[in-house]
Amino acid sequence: MIEIDGALGEGGGQVVRTALALSLVTGKRFRVENVRARRAKPGLRRQHLTAVEAAAKVGKAHVEGAALGSMTLLFEPARAIPGRYSFAIGTAGSTTLVLQTVLPALLCAPGRSFLALEGGTHNPLAPPFDFLQRAFLPLVESMGPRVVATLERPGFVPAGGGRLTVEIEPVSRLEPLALLERGEVRRRRAVALVSGLPASIGERELRVVETELGWAKDELQLEEIENPRGPGNVLSLEIESEHVTEVFTGFGERGVPAERVAARAVAEARRYLEAGVPVGEHLADQLVIPIALAGGGRFRTLRPSSHLTTQLETVRRFIDLPIAVQQKADDVFEVAAG
Repeated sequence: MIEIDGALGEGGGQVVRTALALSLVTGKRFRVENVRARRAKPGLRRQHLTAVEAAAKVGKAHVEGAALGSMTLLFEPARAIPGRYSFAIGTAGSTTLVLQTVLPALLCAPGRSFLALEGGTHNPLAPPFDFLQRAFLPLVESMGPRVVATLERPGFVPAGGGRLTVEIEPVSRLEPLALLERGEVRRRRAVALVSGLPASIGERELRVVETELGWAKDELQLEEIENPRGPGNVLSLEIESEHVTEVFTGFGERGVPAERVAARAVAEARRYLEAGVPVGEHLADQLVIPIALAGGGRFRTLRPSSHLTTQLETVRRFIDLPIAVQQKADDVFEVAAG
């Protein structure tokens, strides 16, 4: 039994999700105490509970402590079973975080899978769908499996109501990933997504991108959602290079000017471009589990975030594989496994 303190690292829901994902892959049992201990509202919330329930369904697991507000979780999986699954969070909780919990095990399962997830698709503090589809999943596919994600309708905080589907054609084993160079930038695109709000919000965000990053007008796109389920605004900056595509996101907030929303995304994109690394801060968090499951791999990224260090610590509890982080330059670090 693997014992985990939920206050590990940044002490949020990531510890639970990562432990669930690795438990499904390795078949190892675990218990987490002090779930989300460092959060203002500790314990399992709705989207974390949905992740637990999803993992339990895929892994035919025995679970104790799967309740709202629970501070302790026991998870004992059998084995991951491929198939057709539907998971509804019931709120605007992140569908992509629930997907991350079950995806690793299904990448190497003995059969195809189809997933349908309902809830939020563009959530602050979670990977938005655009990042998943354009940045993360292409790298996963480069390791062997085929993973096709489709956004059927977007869901924003607080209304939710979004839906995405994922088709998975697995492989017996993931191939190691080596991503040390970004290559030349081939394409840039900024998309301001506006739902149930004035189009002028997106137009103001795109003007900031044009002014601060010098992107041309034909690289700027305003997209208005028809028949919205609720208000929402997301600015996505997509940078497609020779070896990788990165996506940086700004989320509209009530009371926050559009210019400030855009400035946050612009700052992330500028830092990434100036460092010359292939992998941005948030993509680095997502790549740790795939390279660990492949038994090796390496990538260069920015200075490690607390999310990345928490991810590394949790992976080491389940998989006996050396994973090191080495500084190569001021804001250039290499993560190497195996």
